[in-house]
Amino acid sequence: MTTNAPRPDVLRYTAFSTDPDGGNLAGVVLDAGDLDDADMLAIAAELGYSESAFLTAPPEGLDGRAYTIRFFSPKAEVSFCGHATVATAVALAERTGPGELVFATRAGTVPVEVAEEGGVLRATLTSVEPHVEEVADADLAEALGALGWPVADLDPAFPPRIAFAGARHLVLAAATRARLADLAYDFAGLEALMHRLDLTTVQLVWRESSTVFHVRDPFPVGGVVEDPATGAAAAAFGAYARELGLVPEDAVLTLYQGEDLGRPGELTVTLRAGDPRVRVSGAGARIG
Repeated sequence: MTTNAPRPDVLRYTAFSTDPDGGNLAGVVLDAGDLDDADMLAIAAELGYSESAFLTAPPEGLDGRAYTIRFFSPKAEVSFCGHATVATAVALAERTGPGELVFATRAGTVPVEVAEEGGVLRATLTSVEPHVEEVADADLAEALGALGWPVADLDPAFPPRIAFAGARHLVLAAATRARLADLAYDFAGLEALMHRLDLTTVQLVWRESSTVFHVRDPFPVGGVVEDPATGAAAAAFGAYARELGLVPEDAVLTLYQGEDLGRPGELTVTLRAGDPRVRVSGAGARIG
């Protein structure tokens, strides 16, 4: 950004909630054309949210309501962020109306549809094609050691995996709600492992019922102890649960996140038979 260029408007939104005290906060810059990487990182660090989103013109070949979107945590750029995508889509819909949007991300093209339901704007993103891979025993042991979780505290029905739907997440399932609630981890140790495995968060899960889950996401690589509501991890978890046969190929899952932080949010994950991509939906709202 040149010294004479005006600073763009930095909007503040919450995603996966309509309550300013719930969901996950995101900075949104709808016109970042005059910003360079250092400017975007500085704005994200100043806000201190887990991620902020920056819009510029779309690449050639994308028409309609299309944009290039980039995501920055306070520490670094990330390939994809679900909650900032939802926040940005809601911000655009408030200005130009509900409908279809297309975002070009580092991870690939992400369509988003915004609809108004009872006066509330809800955005549904469609992930890039996901995949799931094994996690090495030594890496799993290192992760559990950093978390302070004994192997016996894992749910044996949900084997550990690394899942991707725009970003990589290590999925670990707790056997009890109490285990999930008790989170005090080695920040530096987990951060080092996550950098080595190219992980964005660790997706910690507890199953309440066949379609309802409670989740938490440590995010030390972003400079944040915990992410309050994580759309990218929700998409990855949907792909994981389907591939391992833990849910039907056609399913609608509800993920509750942020309760243990005092910022409750709700994420809806939709799986469709015959379509490998995962849909993640949630509300969003501007905050003061």
